[in-house]
Amino acid sequence: MESLNALLQGMGLMHLGAGQAIMLLVSLLLLWLAIAKKFEPLLLLPIGFGGLLSNIPEAGMALTALESLLAHHDAGQLAVIAAKLNCAPDVHAIKEALALALPSVQSQMENLAVDMGYTPGVLALFYKVAIGSGVAPLVIFMGVGAMTDFGPLLANPRTLLLGAAAQFGIFATVLGALTLNYFGLIAFTLPQAAAIGIIGGADGPTAIYLSG
Repeated sequence: MESLNALLQGMGLMHLGAGQAIMLLVSLLLLWLAIAKKFEPLLLLPIGFGGLLSNIPEAGMALTALESLLAHHDAGQLAVIAAKLNCAPDVHAIKEALALALPSVQSQMENLAVDMGYTPGVLALFYKVAIGSGVAPLVIFMGVGAMTDFGPLLANPRTLLLGAAAQFGIFATVLGALTLNYFGLIAFTLPQAAAIGIIGGADGPTAIYLSG
């Protein structure tokens, strides 16, 4: 009986949280829309696949080395991290201290977690190398540009106005966000308003680049 209980506890499904279950269903829906319905496959397929990998229970593919350490809940290791951050040795207090810490301190804690034997997940590494550095959105731009067919535009130049309308939408959305901030309805910084404006222009990769 103990062996069976240990087997069940070792299964990922036993550690599946409600949030992970919801995100797994959403990811499967995105994959179905991309593959079966051919709806924005270049966008929804990688989002759905990444969502599946990120929410596999106990896999930790999207966790950094420090996040893996915190998820492990080892009292001795938490005490070492807490001593460096001058906070209580519990996960919640450490996370709050890290949120307020300088980037250099966060990097030191990450290196300390690596020294303790923890490694970042493959998705965390991908985020750091591709998205965190800003390389991935630029590669997306090149890919989209290489796939663009300008034949219909050259055949009917008046359709250029349709493309220009989206660009006017960018400025209108930025001004709208800043207006909401001016009247105190919703607080937006200028970079946030710019990211919202790019979304208004129907350009997701640019929004990712600006909001990062």
